[in-house]
Amino acid sequence: MELENKNYTTLLHNLKMEISQARIRAHLSVNKEMISLYWSIATHILERQKKEGWGTKVIENISKDLRKEFPEMKGLSYQNISYMRQFAIEYNQKTILQQPVGEIPWGHNIVIFSKLKQGNERLWYARKTIEHGWSRNVLNLQIQSNLYSREGRSINNFQNTLLSPQSDLANQILKNPYTFDFLSIGKDAYEREIEKELVKHIEKFLLELGAGFAFVGKQYPVNIAGESYFIDLLFYHLKLRCYVVIELKAGKFKPEYIGKLNFYLSAIDDILKHKDDKPSIGILLCKDKGEQVKAEYALRDINKPIGLAEYSIDQSLPEEIKTSLPSITELELELSRKNEDYAK
Repeated sequence: MELENKNYTTLLHNLKMEISQARIRAHLSVNKEMISLYWSIATHILERQKKEGWGTKVIENISKDLRKEFPEMKGLSYQNISYMRQFAIEYNQKTILQQPVGEIPWGHNIVIFSKLKQGNERLWYARKTIEHGWSRNVLNLQIQSNLYSREGRSINNFQNTLLSPQSDLANQILKNPYTFDFLSIGKDAYEREIEKELVKHIEKFLLELGAGFAFVGKQYPVNIAGESYFIDLLFYHLKLRCYVVIELKAGKFKPEYIGKLNFYLSAIDDILKHKDDKPSIGILLCKDKGEQVKAEYALRDINKPIGLAEYSIDQSLPEEIKTSLPSITELELELSRKNEDYAK
């Protein structure tokens, strides 16, 4: 009976997997059909506008008449048909059918072709949306943070210390610079303060780090020869199957930072790393990564995988507000006047 139960469980698992995969394929198929329909509608409108010399008023009429004919169908508003028209201008049918454009939701497509102009950049964000399952809000955030230009731009020694494809995957998880504009601290904050705020905003921090990072702890203790050392931030990467040690430095890069990080990686590999885990990876985040040649020399003969990148803490106050804020000197003068008034 136990064997029968195992067989039944296996059968049920296989059936669930098959149904789930079929539903995903069906959803992708329906999505592609809808996007192809939108492209076709817009193409007919564009062709007729060009031939008849019609203006944008015709879109209002088409929207009104189509909604009357198909009251149950969504997506026939004036605004959405205008988006369809722009979509048809930006893409050809081959692109829709053969590239990720046809596999991501319509709302994601609107975000991409509305905010981005370069074809290779649009395609990159569409692929990442499928790979990571980004919501529309997350896609917006990634575009706003210019992830396309930041990913894989760190200084590292991964090609010399990791086997392929691990080295390529490790390079992809690093960015330069990292943007911590969600932190409510000044640009001159100390490492411990930055670390504390990053953990406080762990969800946003994980989003900036990218998919696959699982938080293990801050000021993670490791005991070596009876002495305790504390790692700023420790993560485990689910895709790379390895620990990731992150060290924060509030100033400019110094070569000796690499030696300390290499020391921590050796400790983590010896103390925490499971026999099935890949080699641990180190990420050194500095406010200023300094001259590239210094970092390259520091990494050259290191046999542990380490990447170096900058971080920025940009407080997004509008310029007109920034200029209207009083300086420290002005505040001190005003407080001095107030104290004199109270003393009278």
